[in-house]
Amino acid sequence: MRQKLKNIDFTLFILPILLTGFGAVMIYSASMVYGPVLLDTSSFHFLKKQLMWGFIGIGLLFFFTIFPYRHLQRMTKLIVLLMIFMLVGLFFFGKNVNNATSWYDLKFMSFQPAEFVKIGLIIYLSAIYSKKQRYIDDFGKAVLPPLILTSMILGLIVLQPDIGTAAIIGLIASFVIASSGIKGKHIALLIGVTLVFILLLAPQMVTDERLARFTGAFQPFETPDGDGYHLIQSYVAIGTGGLFGEGLGQGVQKLGFLPEPHTDFIMAVIAEELGFIGVIIVIGMLGGLVLRGLYISRQCKDTFGSLLALGISAMIGIQAFINLGAMSGMLPITGVPLPFVSYGGSSLLIMMLSVGILNNVALTVHVKEEQTKDRRPVPAGKSTTIQNTNQPERQGVRS
Repeated sequence: MRQKLKNIDFTLFILPILLTGFGAVMIYSASMVYGPVLLDTSSFHFLKKQLMWGFIGIGLLFFFTIFPYRHLQRMTKLIVLLMIFMLVGLFFFGKNVNNATSWYDLKFMSFQPAEFVKIGLIIYLSAIYSKKQRYIDDFGKAVLPPLILTSMILGLIVLQPDIGTAAIIGLIASFVIASSGIKGKHIALLIGVTLVFILLLAPQMVTDERLARFTGAFQPFETPDGDGYHLIQSYVAIGTGGLFGEGLGQGVQKLGFLPEPHTDFIMAVIAEELGFIGVIIVIGMLGGLVLRGLYISRQCKDTFGSLLALGISAMIGIQAFINLGAMSGMLPITGVPLPFVSYGGSSLLIMMLSVGILNNVALTVHVKEEQTKDRRPVPAGKSTTIQNTNQPERQGVRS
């Protein structure tokens, strides 16, 4: 334990806690009027729940930081069964929210299985492709079988229906698959097949409601009281904030103008109250987390750990990009929370758990770096006595 704590990656440990704490402050600021006026609850209602999830999340972060990530490779079958069981169970016990049966109502909180699927699928794909490295060039034997299971899981999410979440999970999975060592021509083939499927299914998936999201994102001022209302209010919040903002708690758009100010549009509240400076700080911390994860992925010599770190980094980066894109009008509004900052229990817990796993991969990398230093050649004339007798010499094994 002492060795693990000594080699812990404090960047990956401190940034999620800082983002979660900052998110709790902004959630209170965004919901202190929203809760009592619109939901008839206490002004501390959302803050109390987020703090509860935050403390549980910190526990998960610490646990998975010291939990050997290679054990997850042995638990792959169980993780796959859990993903399928939870997704199928939604059709019988799920709660309908915004015309999609995507949630379980657990009384004390609502849980979205798709959040678990994000990290579950990363673990599965990282484990299965790391085992197939010896014959990764064989498309039929190595590449195709995991894709069939991945497609089935994505199909269950599409049937909820939740096409936006399925697309995000598919994008995360694509990063892991493309980085697993498969041939470039196989990647091109998969891209082509995916595009064909999208074109074939597009007529069935396109509805007036989904088209309205694009209209609201790219032509908001044509329907200022309809589909463009959300984005226009976000623009007002961003423009009002300027460089330094109106001051913490002094925002106006959260007072019934900006829909869901504590969840999807929390960055608009940050922009209004803390200005461009506040936005840059949040983006900087999220970016630092993603870049550190990609660095760990590159440094890790274990294929499973490397793919795991890359998948988790991609998950955080993709969700942050989509949330910020929706808030700024670059992308349609899809209801994706800002990692660690937006209100939401299932999202926060899975994010903290995932970064804990990423921490453990980083910890393994740091331990190996320390062992390499301890085994460096001794200069001529110096004593050859091994000073560090607490760390037995081990051979590295690449999956």
